Amino acid sequence: MKERITEHSIRLFEKKGFSETSIQDIVDSLGVTKGTFYYYFSSKEELLMDIHLGYIDELLVLQERIFKDALKTCKEKLFEIVFVLLSDIKTRGPAAKIFFRELKNLNEERSVLINSKRDQFRLNIEELIKGGMENGEFRSELNASIITFGILGITNWSYQWFNPDGICTDREVAEIFVEMILKGIQEN
Repeated sequence: MKERITEHSIRLFEKKGFSETSIQDIVDSLGVTKGTFYYYFSSKEELLMDIHLGYIDELLVLQERIFKDALKTCKEKLFEIVFVLLSDIKTRGPAAKIFFRELKNLNEERSVLINSKRDQFRLNIEELIKGGMENGEFRSELNASIITFGILGITNWSYQWFNPDGICTDREVAEIFVEMILKGIQEN
């Protein structure tokens, strides 16, 4: 039931926004009572935090798995990260919208935790870029921090417009993005 509450809430938050969605809206969409909601969550904000943690923690696990693959080059790992972020839209696009749009509705303590995990994800990519600079895959004079923000800006915004059932697949869009990124940072 906890997963059903979360799934329905994500859809409602995506459609109406966190602030405009009441606990009553959530339980009505499920045909259950508020008691059922409060059995699993102490508040709507706790539910939002659960959504945020579920989203970023899964991305961190996937990122770690990619980065631990010693057989992949930095370029290949970069592609895999971009592909994960795009392919994730197909299955978790609404959660991505909530993750990026509703952070402001978490209290300071919860925001700090989520932001530290977001920072970890970003800094891991920055280290990947630096590794590619050091081993000659990427130009050595790059600003790894700015490159990382650019990569995340490109991929993180795609949840707003990318349609996994559209004319380009997630893999094709990832290939286009990475080609665009690498043409600017690849060592000649």
